[in-house]
Amino acid sequence: QVQLVESGGGLVQAGGSLILSCADSGGTFSSYAMGWFRQAPGKEREFVAVIRWNGGRTLYADSVKGRFTISRDNAENTVYLQMNSLKPEDTAVYYCAASFSFGTRDLSDFRSWGQGTQVTVSS
Repeated sequence: QVQLVESGGGLVQAGGSLILSCADSGGTFSSYAMGWFRQAPGKEREFVAVIRWNGGRTLYADSVKGRFTISRDNAENTVYLQMNSLKPEDTAVYYCAASFSFGTRDLSDFRSWGQGTQVTVSS
């Protein structure tokens, strides 16, 4: 079972970049599609991006398409989210999670959530 820990969040000015990491210590990382989600204050958790178990396919929310890139390194049991051209509306706690199914954006299809990492984008 995956055990996920996110890192890399912080405070950045609008237009800046951050890269988030999510490392698995459970040892079954390569079996799962991996997703990133985010939750802004007072809002529901929403889908950001997902990557297939072998990295061969990715999906993005329309709000981040062209700005964010999800990638993974199965040898390092880590999934990344490169975030460029950040906007104040990207401010949220970012979570990673694992799913047996690629292509789903439904939170209920993901398991083993990390604790989250805060991203704050100032205007």
